[in-house]
Amino acid sequence: MSHLEQAPQAPLPPKVPTARTHHGDTFIDDYEWLRDKDSPQVRAHLEAENAYANAVTANQETLRESLFNEIKARTVETDLSVPARKRGWWYFTRTSEGSQYSVQCRVAATDTGDLAADWTPPAIEAGVPIEGEEVLLDGNKEAEGKPFFSLGGLAVSEDGTLLAYAQDNAGDERFTLRIKDLQTGDLLPDTIENVFYGILFSPDGKRVFYTVVDDSWRPHQIKAHTLGTDPENDIVVFQEDDPGMWLGFELSSDRTELLISIGNSEYSETLTLDLTDANAIPVVLLGREHRLLHAVDPVTLDDGRAYVITHDRDALNNMVSLLRASQLALPYEQQQWDTVVGHSDTVKIEGTASTATHLVIAVRKDTTERISVMPLAHLGTDFQSAPVEPAFDEELYTASLANAELEAPMIRLTYTSDFTPPRVYDYTLADGTLTLRKQTQVNDYDPANYLATRDWATAADGTKVPLTILRRSDITNASPNPVLVYGYGSYEASMDPGFSIPRLSLLDRGVVFVIVHVRGGGELGRSWYLDGKKLTKKNTFTDFVDATKHLVDTGWADPARIVALGGSAGGLLMGAVANLAPQLYAGIIAQVPFVDALTSILDPELPLSALEWEEWGNPIEDAAVYEYMKSYSPYENVTALPYPRIAAVTSLNDTRVLYVEPAKWVAKLREETTGGAPIVMKIEMDGGHGGASGRYEGWKTRAWDYAFALDVLGLNPAGA
Repeated sequence: MSHLEQAPQAPLPPKVPTARTHHGDTFIDDYEWLRDKDSPQVRAHLEAENAYANAVTANQETLRESLFNEIKARTVETDLSVPARKRGWWYFTRTSEGSQYSVQCRVAATDTGDLAADWTPPAIEAGVPIEGEEVLLDGNKEAEGKPFFSLGGLAVSEDGTLLAYAQDNAGDERFTLRIKDLQTGDLLPDTIENVFYGILFSPDGKRVFYTVVDDSWRPHQIKAHTLGTDPENDIVVFQEDDPGMWLGFELSSDRTELLISIGNSEYSETLTLDLTDANAIPVVLLGREHRLLHAVDPVTLDDGRAYVITHDRDALNNMVSLLRASQLALPYEQQQWDTVVGHSDTVKIEGTASTATHLVIAVRKDTTERISVMPLAHLGTDFQSAPVEPAFDEELYTASLANAELEAPMIRLTYTSDFTPPRVYDYTLADGTLTLRKQTQVNDYDPANYLATRDWATAADGTKVPLTILRRSDITNASPNPVLVYGYGSYEASMDPGFSIPRLSLLDRGVVFVIVHVRGGGELGRSWYLDGKKLTKKNTFTDFVDATKHLVDTGWADPARIVALGGSAGGLLMGAVANLAPQLYAGIIAQVPFVDALTSILDPELPLSALEWEEWGNPIEDAAVYEYMKSYSPYENVTALPYPRIAAVTSLNDTRVLYVEPAKWVAKLREETTGGAPIVMKIEMDGGHGGASGRYEGWKTRAWDYAFALDVLGLNPAGA
């Protein structure tokens, strides 16, 4: 008797019909009662789901253990980051074998007057402390006795004496802010609960800025806490009341301005707060009424203060302009915006950063993220220098800015590709020299054994959809292969080339891993995103299905051995393709899946729902949006189909995609499916949107997903 025949019956939650009526349409939801997280009946059902998932996947336990051990063996566990200089210190992190979390450290820097020498990181060995090394925060000690641990921000005061850090011990991304005296090692009495990501000190070190979320989990306030005072008296620096706008802040490169950004996926607003004046109030730099999606980077030029603005005014893929501070007093229509980098139909400008001498520009070209650099001298004039892009050897790679300090003669870059472990470079601004500071070491790995190539599938409407095909170098499409197809396709997020140790365990077993860069992502510029959002969202789903068919037609994929994988909004994609083409997939893995999208967005009180209107449309006010979303939202469209094996993986404390979405979806799938394939839900009871915390727990989660996929693909030595 197989383990499936011995498994208990799948949980069958009772139906409790709830009517939901909008625009004259009534939908009867039998499983909405599962939303009551505190109900003993709901908890009992979730525990039963875990027990069922454990029973159904019992034959994968040995394979999971093997995958975990392979990940662990390939990982150099005792490691450290390349030190990064900030003011008078070199900051770095250490990891140690057997430890779940990293340790934040620093060592004093020296100033000799030789800029190149002063900005060359000290030689530090993994696992070996150096003289003068200070431990700022040990994540392992912080996590002791707690079910979950994650940091939401770290900041050191300008004089280097205070550390502010935010810690989450539940997985719900609501953090507790604490202040540590780095001279004594003691915690100050200042403790602030329920803060969000992002922390920084005022230049004098007397205040800490942080954000607060509202009841719908939207950051809506920036507050300033004066050290030694009651947090109840913290000043609200800025409050955003529009439920469809996200609030955040960052520090200017010269650390004199707090830049407050408010926005959604279509337009934004920027204000500035003078940090050198304790009595200053925020001043609008560029208002939302102009409907520009933009970002602002303050710079100081020879002739004074100016603002580098990345924006989409008459520039779908963005352009970069220079606005001098003297122009701010003029009406918007009269301001002179000098072009720094013009618009291109083939290059998307993502944003800028700056040092005292150079502007750094992040661009997306030929689907991949790159960096270009230009001097600030003569910026925005006919005499400015052209941007220069550091040269790398590979075709498909990701090069991004890691650090750009105002005083530094160099910038720090990170580089990776699908089969190049991350590298850290310093790029010397004066002459363009690239200096390799670190190549991440991977045990038992030879990049020559693997290949990454680009292919293009043709969608039903004729659109060419890029695919990244990853496999062992001895595998071709001369004969069909087991394939895992991954996709995301929302929020203009790009699935960029990046190295993955866990993925090697799939490839070594002969699996071809394919990333489909569906519309709704940002790989091919702004239009690629716009063609996969709101009333064009279905392009995301049909692109994925058409790409899967392409893999079969071109010989890459064995039509009987294809597994689809996606998470969050990519989980919505998984739910949609399950309804569109269940016959194409032997299995589907949906991680923290957004599969009850319409229910969530119809309730503005739920976490982030109002913010989502700019991505999906507003089904509350717009009947056409309601009808369109209802036609693809996975939960509403589960019907009598032969669904394949499906695993929904979620977390109880996820505030981005609530556990109830996959819980309802799985119940509906089991009710409607005409096939006999098991459908399971695995729920992490002490985790958030990213699952359980700690690197070993993360490896176990990945091993679980990959073991499920390998079992479906017939590559589990334990068999059925």
